[in-house]
Amino acid sequence: MNTTTPNYSRSTLKLAIIAGGLTTLCTSSALAQDYADLPESITLTGTVRDFQERSAEGGHTDFEFRPSGGFGHYMGIVSDYLGEDDKPVFESTGQKVGSHWKDAQGNRLISSKPYILPKNGDVQGSMQSNAGAIHDANAFSQWFRDTPGVNVSKPLDLTLIRQEGSNVYVFDDKHDPTYANLGGFFPINGDLFGNSAGDNKNFHFTFELQTEFVYDENSEQTFTFTGDDDVWVFVDGHLVIDIGGVHSAVSQTIELDRLEWLEDGQRYKLSFFFAERHRTQSNFRIETTMQLRTVELPPTAALYD
Repeated sequence: MNTTTPNYSRSTLKLAIIAGGLTTLCTSSALAQDYADLPESITLTGTVRDFQERSAEGGHTDFEFRPSGGFGHYMGIVSDYLGEDDKPVFESTGQKVGSHWKDAQGNRLISSKPYILPKNGDVQGSMQSNAGAIHDANAFSQWFRDTPGVNVSKPLDLTLIRQEGSNVYVFDDKHDPTYANLGGFFPINGDLFGNSAGDNKNFHFTFELQTEFVYDENSEQTFTFTGDDDVWVFVDGHLVIDIGGVHSAVSQTIELDRLEWLEDGQRYKLSFFFAERHRTQSNFRIETTMQLRTVELPPTAALYD
């Protein structure tokens, strides 16, 4: 996050917080007062699942797979709603994004959904006819479920740091002390199934977080993810971020005030699903003004019982 102070007069001194394409102007004295009691960090515990790449014995067909429509951002792989077990439901092999949906400030959004309110200034995107980002429902069902002989899993912590003078929490692999020297988000190098063949990093894994938050109406709560490869975020079981496919880093943002069914002061679940399935990069950045907390840690299956 880059923080700059514009050249306002002292009586109107404001701080511009610029992060992930989002810009907010706030009175600096109000920032210190409003956010002083917030925790300095939030640690969330999820589950990482390791896979062998498709060319290895017992490898998973979707990992190290080149989509039939070419590398890129695909939407529509998962259903708009989580399944009864709080897991994503396979919808299709995906449709490649031609141009991105954006808000008036240029932040990338999920394509239009009936449960997400549009705003003036929203820019419509487009889809291509290409499909084939993953194989089928059966293969996808193994991504976020412990499956003997296919994956192994363990708990994984992420710590989001509150940015000075703000209510913005960030996890960024480029600045986190655990990952900054690893060249990306590589949480299981040398662990579980071990590193990818011929490489010193483990490029083939998924990560799942089940968290909750309290909705604060009109407080401009947001959640932004930037990274690769596939990412899906659900709020109260509704898909709100859709970054499927094998691609370089892509961003999407959800503004909670667009979800008109949310009630002020009520607690809701945010479910997060990530997959890294191709060599060369693993980028991972979360930015949010929500005070999330872990609510459920899925069971894990070690390599040897």
